[in-house]
Amino acid sequence: MVKVIKIFYTSDIHGSDVCFKKFINAASFYDVDVLILGGDITGKMIVPIIERSNGCFETNFLGKRVVLSGEEDVKRLEQKIRDAGFYPYRTNLQEIKKLKEDEKMLNELFSRLMVESVEKWIIFAENKLQKLKVKCFIMPGNDDQFIIDSILNNSKIIINPESKVIKIDDEHEMISTGYANITPWRCPRDIEEEELAKKINNMVSQVENMKNCIFNFHCPPYGTTLDLAPKLDETLKPIVSGGSFIMEHVGSKSIRKAIEEYQPLLGLHGHIHESRGVDNIGRTICLNPGSEYTEGILRGIIVVLNKEKIKSYYPVSG
Repeated sequence: MVKVIKIFYTSDIHGSDVCFKKFINAASFYDVDVLILGGDITGKMIVPIIERSNGCFETNFLGKRVVLSGEEDVKRLEQKIRDAGFYPYRTNLQEIKKLKEDEKMLNELFSRLMVESVEKWIIFAENKLQKLKVKCFIMPGNDDQFIIDSILNNSKIIINPESKVIKIDDEHEMISTGYANITPWRCPRDIEEEELAKKINNMVSQVENMKNCIFNFHCPPYGTTLDLAPKLDETLKPIVSGGSFIMEHVGSKSIRKAIEEYQPLLGLHGHIHESRGVDNIGRTICLNPGSEYTEGILRGIIVVLNKEKIKSYYPVSG
């Protein structure tokens, strides 16, 4: 019997506590050999929970004003906030005033909450996976700050595959990067196409068997069904025509060129939440699971590989 390897791939959970736990639990739930989280793992925003003089707490969450009076109610809301990908923070009106006036103080708070969250995730992952024969790869994406890299790199179980050539089994190598071409938001790991091409080519030069290689690139290739996103105006708002968003290709041209030239077995991508699907570039099958992290839904793809080909692939969610 030909040996197969089963991979669970997902991306863009953006701080969602419940989605990360689902990702780790996917190892046993789907009985896979490899877990891959392909970037954009941290949250985007702090949600302040303000303590009032009467002992109640007040916040604005998902556009709604919420008033809470008991500790258990506050804890439940904090978990809802974490599951939606945000960072809850208990505070008071005096501190809120200082944070609004001091951008450095606000940035330091955001970084601290982000680091604390990722550290807790790694502990959770290590406890869950330490007795399982599962390889787990988690890399930062273009949206993630560099401050989290050392947390991933210091884990004894989690592997940060960024810029590495890794043998996931005896037959298949994987090269990975969470960097992306320049976006309108100028994220921490947005770089020019020329620099991205250099990163890719440096890894490619070390691959022994390109025919069986996996390109784990956070950004999808340009001009595919995987990189369509709403076109934005100068204020970064989506442009609407006839009641529908105008869509445009926003993926990486250097990633597309690399796939066209080297024709790996498989491309794993994320980055564009709206573009869940599959596309082919020559012999290479490229996949994007999409993302619905704000709803607490983990979108993923199961890929089954044998020695020289993709035996099957199918989307999963939950």
